Amino acid sequence: QVHLVESGGGLVQPGGSLRLSCAASGSILRIVAMGWYRQAPGKQRELVARISSGWRTNYADSVKGRFTISRDNAKNTVYLQMNSLKPEDTAVYYCNVNYDGFGDYWGQGTQVTVSS
Repeated sequence: QVHLVESGGGLVQPGGSLRLSCAASGSILRIVAMGWYRQAPGKQRELVARISSGWRTNYADSVKGRFTISRDNAKNTVYLQMNSLKPEDTAVYYCNVNYDGFGDYWGQGTQVTVSS
């Protein structure tokens, strides 16, 4: 059974930083890609950043230059470093892991609130 454990959310002032982590366990399958999505109240879930097994990354335009995604393959962990946070970054952030041939798995979500 795949298990994703997220951590690192919280309350931060505008301009501040947070680092999210997501550790995947319970599967011996190859991880194709890992990423972060977010969902704000009343809005659809959207991609924030994604990193493939080949280390290719892609970001939402709204976070380019401010957020950095990275992964530790030995630990099956993905990170999201978020700098220069804005109130519009407030959302529940979800970890996503895509396993080869078995599709996507999701974390339980972690709240990020940017407010003064």
